[in-house]
Amino acid sequence: MVRPASKYPTTLELQILQVLWQQSPRLAREVKEALAGDGRDLAKTSVITTLNTMVDKKYLERTKQGNSFLFSPRITEDEVSGRVLGDVLDRVFSGSTAAILLKLFDVKSVNYEELKELRQIIDRKLKDS
Repeated sequence: MVRPASKYPTTLELQILQVLWQQSPRLAREVKEALAGDGRDLAKTSVITTLNTMVDKKYLERTKQGNSFLFSPRITEDEVSGRVLGDVLDRVFSGSTAAILLKLFDVKSVNYEELKELRQIIDRKLKDS
């Protein structure tokens, strides 16, 4: 039985998007080098295949430059993180914002500056409601 296509980027696709969010457009060779620099050394053909798949999924756009192609993201980091987090919030935490935040505090330590920033966000949200 064939697994249905994911609504979200795979781990490799996310790594490629992160490379391209930092700087784009990039050639496939540059994407491969950036991935290798992050410890993910893949064959050039694997990178090209994944980039082309991401174009088909409309995650990237491809522009011809001479004999090569430049790749740029079509989706933003904010769009991807919102979709994935929204899905986790709904499927795992039954839509409870408080539950997901409490779990975040359980699994990840938060420093003083982050707590101050969170307090400011919470205060602003309270003021807006």
